[in-house]
Amino acid sequence: QGQLVESGGGLVQPGGSLRLSCAASGFTLGDYPIAWFRQAPGKEREGVSCISNSPGTYYADSVKGRFTVSRDNAKNTVYLQMNNLKPEDTAVYYCATAPEGCHGTVVGVSWGRGTQVTVSS
Repeated sequence: QGQLVESGGGLVQPGGSLRLSCAASGFTLGDYPIAWFRQAPGKEREGVSCISNSPGTYYADSVKGRFTVSRDNAKNTVYLQMNNLKPEDTAVYYCATAPEGCHGTVVGVSWGRGTQVTVSS
């Protein structure tokens, strides 16, 4: 059974940086587009970024220029580098496989359990 595990979350001050990791076990991450989502308290889950097999990269307007998604197929891991973090980035961040791709409405299929990111002074 395949599994995704996110890590790298934490508490950071506004303007700071974090790098999230999404590690796969039981399947080859490189076979799939991988998407990052986040969900803040009281808000709906939203797509943040997506990396295809090509690999093409895609970002929500709210994070464009600040976040960078990448993959290391040798480590079976996808990363989300988050710079210049803002309080509104506070959320639980999830990675998921996105077999239908990164265009249009991205649909996550297999999900990790999430990692908390808190941006606060």
